Amino acid sequence: MPVPVRITRVARETPSVATFEFDREFSFVPGQFVMVWVPGVDEIPMALSSASSITVQRVGDATAALFRLGPGDCIGIRGPFGNGFPEKKRMLAVAGGVGAAPILPAVVAGGVDKVLLGARSRGELLFRERFESLADLSVATDDGSLGFHGFVPELLADEDISSFHAILVCGPERMMAAVLGILSGRGCPEKGYFSLHRYMKCGVGVCGSCCIDPGGLRVCRDGPVFSGDILAGGEFGRYSRDAAGRRRPV
Repeated sequence: MPVPVRITRVARETPSVATFEFDREFSFVPGQFVMVWVPGVDEIPMALSSASSITVQRVGDATAALFRLGPGDCIGIRGPFGNGFPEKKRMLAVAGGVGAAPILPAVVAGGVDKVLLGARSRGELLFRERFESLADLSVATDDGSLGFHGFVPELLADEDISSFHAILVCGPERMMAAVLGILSGRGCPEKGYFSLHRYMKCGVGVCGSCCIDPGGLRVCRDGPVFSGDILAGGEFGRYSRDAAGRRRPV
């Protein structure tokens, strides 16, 4: 059953993203997720951005309802669930958009020496100042308003991937697929650890709604973080499935 928590603070991070802090801390591994119940609306998976917060992009009915809540309102939390990012030294993190949310606690925990951060524009760069205070930071914006003018995977061209023990990746799936393509081209897809987002019902591996092709791995139990060698050649970067199980392009 969901654990009731009370929202204590809502911080607007970007025009479309907000962090909801609550009055309970959860023990978790960076990259794990929780099922967030918005009373009367829906329950959806979200990554923890700290032990007592989720960072949310407004994209659908449940998140729109969440954005209407404020300090004093209650939501429900189940979890944390799944596998998180590895704990290694000398890591590189690649984050795009709201994908910076599960990357942040990994950087806070230590071991990440450099962060490549991307967004559509300067105003949508999530946690830029936090990352800058914790690690070496390089920025890419689609419109060129700050840093490199282009997409964040292009920043990998200037990195010596062999010098890092792991590459942590989260963001839009096309972006992550581009990173996997670069790692595969350099002969090291297994160095990449990718955080997947899929439609989920139960969150505990029973319903099968989040299974991915071709092997049927469950994102909620076997992921949400997968190494690149596991994802290569499957549905990753090509399609996901909706609530009815129908394929839809990512």
